Amino acid sequence: MGSHRAEPASPDAPSRRRLRESAQTRSASVTHAPVERATDRPGRKLARLGVLVALVGVTVVVPVSQRSLPAVATAGDALADTTVPGTVEALTSVPLSVLPPASLVSTDATAVRSTLMASRSDERDPLPGCDGTTRAPGSNGLLKEADLCTLWDGRTQIRADAAVSFAVLNQAFVARFGTDMCLTSGYRTLAQQRSVKAQKGGLAAPPGKSNHGWGLAVDLCTSETTGVKWTWLNENGPAYGWDNPSWARPGGSGPYERWHWEFSKGVQQDGEYYG
Repeated sequence: MGSHRAEPASPDAPSRRRLRESAQTRSASVTHAPVERATDRPGRKLARLGVLVALVGVTVVVPVSQRSLPAVATAGDALADTTVPGTVEALTSVPLSVLPPASLVSTDATAVRSTLMASRSDERDPLPGCDGTTRAPGSNGLLKEADLCTLWDGRTQIRADAAVSFAVLNQAFVARFGTDMCLTSGYRTLAQQRSVKAQKGGLAAPPGKSNHGWGLAVDLCTSETTGVKWTWLNENGPAYGWDNPSWARPGGSGPYERWHWEFSKGVQQDGEYYG
């Protein structure tokens, strides 16, 4: 009876055993964890050291490379300086035909302009070789041929000052109508005046009294005495010193001669003025 009886196994014994084993396992893992981190630290240090080395390399290399760029650019500039001409050299080496006009580079543009205008004035002389500042000496119908100027038709002659003025009027006429004025008569000698008087009677002035004899009158073709040309001449002729005199107009004191035009200033000063 005194024998020791074993206590029956508790139904919770396996559960408690599993709890103890789980606790032991967690304790073992906690104990070994610091050992694992200690063994892993050298690898991480090496990785961090590699990153630092790389950063240092970039920090050193980049400034060095940046400082080397200006040297390359300078060398390029030096090469360019030896191959590309300067502004002065480029301008002076250009052929003369393509240089800008002298008027654009001259310091005295006014002088250049005056020279050009004088040259153009010579080229546009309304009646080359005729000096309009002189007055021919002589008497009616007896003027020297050397004192007369020949007009654009190559045959009609009148006094020099009258000729230059009439030529300027003709230039304006050409600009308007594209053709020279047509002429039938200019200076008449005494002999010619007598001939005209014999042919036309009262339509002609007495010999020695005609302004044709002073080289101060012309007769126009009938093509100029009608229409727009006739209107234009009456509107513009007086501004150039030429006019169809009042006595020759309809209702005037003389015969109706719309073709007869006179150099007004010369007639009033030296000619036969019938005003």
